[in-house]
Parts: sequence; structure tokens; C-alpha cells
Amino acid sequence: MTKSGAPVLSIRALNRATLARQLLLRRSALSARDAVHHLLGLQAQNTEPPYYALAARLDGYAPEELSGLMAGRAVARIVTLRSTIHTHTAEDCLTLRPFVQPARDRELRLFRAGLAGVDLGRLAALARDLVEAEPRTMAQLRAALGAEWPDADPRSLAVAARGTLPLVQVTPRGLWGRGGQVALTTAEHWLGRPAGPAVGPDAVVRRYLAAFGPASVRDMQTWAGLTRLRDTFERLRPDLVTFRDPDGVELFDLPDAPRPGPDTPAPPRFLPEYDNLLLSHADRTRVVPPRYRGRNGQGNQAFRTLLVDGFLAGLWKLDGDTLVIEPFGDLTKAEREDVLGEGTRMLAVMRPGTSYDIRFGTVVVRR
Repeated sequence: MTKSGAPVLSIRALNRATLARQLLLRRSALSARDAVHHLLGLQAQNTEPPYYALAARLDGYAPEELSGLMAGRAVARIVTLRSTIHTHTAEDCLTLRPFVQPARDRELRLFRAGLAGVDLGRLAALARDLVEAEPRTMAQLRAALGAEWPDADPRSLAVAARGTLPLVQVTPRGLWGRGGQVALTTAEHWLGRPAGPAVGPDAVVRRYLAAFGPASVRDMQTWAGLTRLRDTFERLRPDLVTFRDPDGVELFDLPDAPRPGPDTPAPPRFLPEYDNLLLSHADRTRVVPPRYRGRNGQGNQAFRTLLVDGFLAGLWKLDGDTLVIEPFGDLTKAEREDVLGEGTRMLAVMRPGTSYDIRFGTVVVRR
């Protein structure tokens, strides 16, 4: 206990609780659609990560399931959390995007010099007409809006359209095994229904804790790309439980959320680049050991990551017909066997019928 009376959760306890919420401690029988909803979306800066994210989390999953949802417009790709592209359910596209709109407004202020003299209301109306007449690329938006405001910065005009409107990427972009350039239309037009009111902050806090908790106010603000959420947590305090991390930071949680013991086994997992597990807390030590801080990416480029015993332990990549596993440190014999087994399973789910080698450094294991 701390002086405040709140129990202290160790890093391992936080790790196991977060893995349980993230469906990474044991695979879930949830459908792909329900998993996307529970996880509040999947980071989708690139097209493949959402597919690999679900392969690590779901039992009985095949990438065609998520691709079918996207083709059927039950999920879509849209800029939301942290100004990045996420795959969300249709409902979250229409209600979560308005919740994070203040962050989009803040982003637009960075482009105000290039938007001098531009009426953003008029720009939004014109951009809506353009993309609902037919999906447009960013280049096409720049050209069309630039013709209306020739003295403005073309890139700033296109960013303003994306910032003021909930623009989704239309298929075939994002479909499994398919290619396609980024073309945009409004979420309402693509999904065939009007946008609902922004989901209330109380509901989003509860959903965030269900998927990422226990967590601090700063953790959720990092996840959402928003500020000033303290008042919401304080309003909900009577309905939540509180803990402290080893540094004394207050953590909030749902009373009945799973908090497995710190010694609960955590099997290896192969995660895609930009997985939200590694991006959704201000303090990432619950997943990233301090000695490996910064090893999961370089600049704006994230790497595919390997979890061993629940923590970041290495990187992986597909190099032709070889799965290359690059641990940061030595693995025990049992850990190596478990990693090989998980890698074999991941390949069978994501690349069925394809023969791959699996390599640790110079060791090649035929699978």
C-alpha cells in the first residue's frame, strides 16, 4: 500500500493486466468485428498491421474475415487517434471520430499560415461535395481546392479537408491481398448513415480502461491525442478503483476488469508494426523494458515486434520465404521452442499453404 491507501501494482502485474485486456494473454473467441470494437480500433498506418494484430489475439481467425468486414463496410480506415489512421468499426468511425475532433482542430492550427484567407466552413462544404461525388485522392483534393484558393498552400488545403471532415479510405485500399491507392470519401457517405453525436467522454474512458487499463490520466491522453481528461476521471472516480504504479503514479481501473497475477504465463506473440499495445500509454515500461526503450522503431518508422514473457524482446520480419527472428538478448531453450511454435502458427494463419524457413541469426529451422 502507498500512503494514500491505494494498492501498488508491480510492472509485471500491470503487464499481465494489460495483456489480458489486449487479448494477448490467451487468444479470444471474439469475432474480428467484436475484437476491433473492444480494442477501440487497430492502428493502421500501413495496410497489413491490423490483420497481424488480430492474428496474435484471436482463435479461429483468418485475415479474410477482417477483409470481408472492410469490403462490406462494417469497418473502415480513418484518421482518428493520435492523428493516425486506424481501422474502426462503422459505429466508431461515426462517433469516436467526433470525440477526437479537438485534436484535429489543434493540428489544423499548425497549418494556419498556409490557410490564410481560407474559410474553413466553406472549404469543408466544397470538399464534402467533391469526395461524395466520387472518392478523391489527396492530390486531386489539392488540385480542386487549390483552384478555389490559388494563393493558399495546396498541402494545407488538403490537410484541412481531412481535418474538418471524417474522411475514410475506400476499398480496395486495405483489403487483404489487394492493392489500391488512397482515395477518400466521407464516413457518412461510405457507410450509408449519418454521423451520430460524439460518444461521451465517460463512455470512452470506460472503454479505454477495458482495453488498456489499469491506466493513468496521462496514459489515456497519450492514447487519444487529447488533453484535459482529468475532470472526466474525477467524475468517474466513485465508479472506479485506483492503484499506484511503482513510481507512485495514480492508476484508474474498472472494478471487475481482469487483473491476473504477475506470475500468470504469457506466451510469445508476434505483433505488427505500430501495434497499439506499444503506443497507448505515456509510461510504456509495462511492455517495454527500460533497456530496450527505442528499440521497436526508428524515427517515424516502427518495427514488427516480438513479445516473450509478455515484454518486448525482439523484432521479426518476413524476408522472402524466411521468417527472421531477431531477439534482443539470449532466449532459453524453452523460450526459443515457444517462439518457434508461435511463429509457425502465425505463418499458418497469415500465409497458409506457403513454405517458410524460420531463422534465429544464423540458425535456420525448417518448418
